[in-house]
Amino acid sequence: MIAIPTFNRAQQVHRAVAAALGQHCNDVSVVVVDDGSTDATRARLQPFFEDPRFTYVRLVRNVGTAKAKNVALATVPFDAITFHDSDDVPHPTKLLRQRQILELQTVEAHPCLNWRLAGKTAGQRLDVSVALTWHELITTRGQRHVVRRGLSLVDDFFPGLQMNAGPPGDWVLVNSGLFRREVFTRSGGFADCIEEDRELRNRLVMAGEVFWLIEDVLLTKVDSPDSLTVDTATGYASERRVRDRALVWERVERWLGDRQPQFEAIDLSGVEIAEVSRPRVLALAEDIPVRRPTAEPLLRSLAALGSVRPATADQGVLAAA
Repeated sequence: MIAIPTFNRAQQVHRAVAAALGQHCNDVSVVVVDDGSTDATRARLQPFFEDPRFTYVRLVRNVGTAKAKNVALATVPFDAITFHDSDDVPHPTKLLRQRQILELQTVEAHPCLNWRLAGKTAGQRLDVSVALTWHELITTRGQRHVVRRGLSLVDDFFPGLQMNAGPPGDWVLVNSGLFRREVFTRSGGFADCIEEDRELRNRLVMAGEVFWLIEDVLLTKVDSPDSLTVDTATGYASERRVRDRALVWERVERWLGDRQPQFEAIDLSGVEIAEVSRPRVLALAEDIPVRRPTAEPLLRSLAALGSVRPATADQGVLAAA
């Protein structure tokens, strides 16, 4: 499944959804979580409503990107999931190639590496947890940058490895990785901050999850003045992002001290659903940890919309990727 959280991006989101539905996978499904948009987002997406592969979910109020992603995790069935921004254009084979990596049966823990820190043993067969890709970034000035920095996976742990690597920071687009469902069953959902992708990446590294970086450009990200990383209120130098980054680093320091992976049960407080294009698709997941009391308003809104699907994920290996 491809989940696209969006807020007031009517001019970008149609292209993102069209590219997502154009993936070379027979079983692709796309869900847009409209985070309380007040522009023409719904009207721009309405042409997709008749496509059985597409689900539109509109929230009553804006709750932020992290909670919008958690809505998709907690209510939409999937066996593997990737999160795209509303200005992301995936290349046609992105999902297919990522899925092929998650389906590999020949990955083993090589004995020359220290697998004990990851809670695994040498020679053990490994399931790849997350398949990442290189990506290209088109800036607001029309400049094109290809991002290949695999070392950025551990930049919060080992900043000294980043010397002479170009601009410092999280430059692997974690939010476009394809994740196995079990990853969220084991580690929970997104933390409620604007560094949610970075925090999740760190948590999965701490937990010993297996990452695979496909060394090919399979996604184009197009920045605009109102992109979260460009807007003055949420950009890399903003007070809010600096504060959230400090929280992320505090968690890393805590882990380095006690070696205990963090866990993030999904908090759905403040989340209610105003509209669902296919209400029978949605139900609260039973295996992904949700703070149940916080989900009651969401459950009531789902019931009012006629959602009656049993709260279990579809079975089969990556059948709903």
